[in-house]
Amino acid sequence: MNTPPVRALIAEDEPLLAMALQQELARAWPALQIAATVGDGLSAVRQALVLQPEVLFFDIRMPGQSGLDAAVELADAWPADMPFPALVFVTAYDQYAVQAFEAQAVDYLLKPVQAARLQKTVQKLQQALAAKAPAATALEATMAQLRHLLAAPGIASAAPAPAAGSPATPLTLIQASSGSQIHMVPVADVLYFEAADKYVRVLTAEREFLIRTPLKELTEQLDTSVFWQIHRSTLVRASAITTVTRDEAGKLHLALSDRPERLAVSRLYAHLFKAM
Repeated sequence: MNTPPVRALIAEDEPLLAMALQQELARAWPALQIAATVGDGLSAVRQALVLQPEVLFFDIRMPGQSGLDAAVELADAWPADMPFPALVFVTAYDQYAVQAFEAQAVDYLLKPVQAARLQKTVQKLQQALAAKAPAATALEATMAQLRHLLAAPGIASAAPAPAAGSPATPLTLIQASSGSQIHMVPVADVLYFEAADKYVRVLTAEREFLIRTPLKELTEQLDTSVFWQIHRSTLVRASAITTVTRDEAGKLHLALSDRPERLAVSRLYAHLFKAM
């Protein structure tokens, strides 16, 4: 029986670099088929879900959505019974940031891609694919790697990541808009924060407010033992969670005290609810 060919998807916003990578891959791994080449993170997620390739080459910095964010979104939407693709990040970052990739066993390629380094990547990919880890195991391993990379200095953003744990002086008061008024909202009253377009929604038991502070920046100012990140767009007060429910598709949803909404938990943060 013939073995199906291994297929790859390349996500790179610079056409010349995408072409160069494809040419180098043709020399290093002639049997590899390039299923598609896309130029942004959103297209990468869409095409990966349709094509379900075995290998992904994601540029870290792309317009609209970074390669890291695209990988997180894809992992959250990936079919649970399918092995998650072997993931390689392509980056122009310096050695300081690259240490985070090496520590988490996520393979990476530095721009411009060198033939000798690519050959090592190809060998790692072939070994990983030959190992054929169970789908659930491979996906959880990817989730753990992505969680670490999101917190690593110099990767998720241009600024160094904050130290693990709580800031020296956690935020206690938020200036939030509601209509034409500015309200002083005690953080102690907030049940959850949710990113929405250019704003972040601030939800208390009685009201909703809007702020312009990005969710990532807000996260760095909050006590992480009090507010848990359950989705790339949601922070929730842990003590406000009343129940956690798993639906037929295996997705987790939270119910909160004093709010009618049910909040979705992404796979990336499902480990917080180990009993489920």
